[in-house]
Amino acid sequence: MAMQDFPFDVITADEYDRLRAAYEPLTESMRRLVAAGIRTGVDVDEIRQAQAAIDLATEVLERTQRDTTSTLRHAGTGRPLAWANPAVGLRNAIAPPMDIRHESDGTCWAEFTLGPAYEGPPGLVHGGICALVLDHILGEAASDGLTKPLFTGTITLKYMRGTPLGPVRAEAFIERTEGIKTYARGYLGDAQGHTVEADGVFIRPAWARDPGGQERSDSGIRDSA
Repeated sequence: MAMQDFPFDVITADEYDRLRAAYEPLTESMRRLVAAGIRTGVDVDEIRQAQAAIDLATEVLERTQRDTTSTLRHAGTGRPLAWANPAVGLRNAIAPPMDIRHESDGTCWAEFTLGPAYEGPPGLVHGGICALVLDHILGEAASDGLTKPLFTGTITLKYMRGTPLGPVRAEAFIERTEGIKTYARGYLGDAQGHTVEADGVFIRPAWARDPGGQERSDSGIRDSA
């Protein structure tokens, strides 16, 4: 797929701030609603009362709907803002609240909390959620903050122990680059140390290479962006 096939809309920094201020609190409220629904102990009458209120709120949001979800690009940074992304989407309440930071040495990291919506075994994060988090943050590192066109080729996970629900830290860095392949490594863990290790290989797609096999200078996004 060529770059022009991606549905990018460029927005200014001011417009980004305005949209974030509008949508981020809504997403946080929906996350709170999901957690409350999982653990509520209210009686049936109160459940039906809450359901009616939720249905009413849903009808309000459904009054104007877009046919597709476009990917925004920040005019200042050039970064894609895939707000529907299931890993970091600001408008996606199922996304873990990952605020990924980038260090000058290329390392990426995020500290956030995984609550009951992400539970697998009792009290532990579902292994698939661990994989989602690590696939995304490895890709952030490999693609220089999603500014280079790379796609996940393979990702290998080693589950060292269960990841407890609650505060976690994810981190990733590039190990090496060989031609069209970038090798990244990362970890997920809690205060006691790493719980999951991950190794990923990220591939520069054919459309992002010039005839000599070198990377094109224009930026792109990964499949998980």
